[in-house]
Amino acid sequence: MGIIYTLALCQFAASQDRGESFERAERCVAKAVRGGAGVVCLPEIWNSPYGNDYFPEYAEREGGESFRFMSELAKGNGIYLIGGSIPERDGDKLYNTSFIFDPSGGLIGKHRKVHLFDIDIAGGITFRESDTLTAGDGITVVDTEFGKIGVAICFDIRFAEMFSRMAAEGCHLIALPAAFSMSTGPYHWELLLRARAVDNQCYFAACAPARSDELKFKSYAHSLIADPWGDLRAAAATGEAVIFGDIDMDYMEKVRREVPVRTKG
Repeated sequence: MGIIYTLALCQFAASQDRGESFERAERCVAKAVRGGAGVVCLPEIWNSPYGNDYFPEYAEREGGESFRFMSELAKGNGIYLIGGSIPERDGDKLYNTSFIFDPSGGLIGKHRKVHLFDIDIAGGITFRESDTLTAGDGITVVDTEFGKIGVAICFDIRFAEMFSRMAAEGCHLIALPAAFSMSTGPYHWELLLRARAVDNQCYFAACAPARSDELKFKSYAHSLIADPWGDLRAAAATGEAVIFGDIDMDYMEKVRREVPVRTKG
C-alpha cells in the first residue's frame, strides 16, 4: 500500500493588526492538526492586508517575526507547514515569498512569486504588483517524508510550464497560496486549478484568504483540493475555514497508469 496522508488548507483573512493575523493562523492550524493533517498550508499574504500600500509597511526579512512564528507553528505541531506567503524584504527589494518548514521547524524551501499580478480588466480590477514587488525566478520543490511537494504562488498558476517542470521532478502535490480577485475568480479559479491537476496527474491544492469586509482587496476565497483525475476532494466557501483532503499515492499512480500521458513525447 502506498503513502496516504492528510493535507489541510487554512482559509482565513489577514488583519491590519499583525498579532490578530497570528491568532487567526494559530487557531486554524490547531484545527488542522486536530483533524489529523501532516501537511498544512496558509493563504497568500496572510500576515498583511493585500495591496501595494501595505507591502512595504508589513515586509519582513527572512528570520523576522512572521518567519519565527511559522517555524514555531511547524515545530510545536509536528507538521510540514507551507507558510502561505508574506511580503519579504531583502536589501532594497520586496518579494511575495512562501517559506516552507519541516516538523522540526527548519526551513526546507522558499518560493518567491515568479509571475507578478499585473492586470487591467475593463470594468474590473487594475493592479500592478510590480509597482512594489520584484519577481522571483525558478520553480520550488521541497523534499518531505511523504515525497516531493511543489510550491508556487497565485498568478504563477497561469504559466503551465512551471507545473510541468514540478511534475517532471517527481512532485505528487503542488500547493498554491493564492488570492484571486472577484474579477477573475468566478471565471478562472476552479478551471485553472483542476486543469493543472489533470495536466500533471497530481494533487493540486490552492489556499486562499477568506473574504473580508474590513479589507479593500476582496479575495474570491473558495480554497480547494483537486485530485489527479480533476475531481474536487474539498472546497471552502468564502468565510474562515479549514478543509482537508487525503493525498493517496496509489490513487495517483492508478490515474497515471490508466491515462499514460506522461510517458508520451
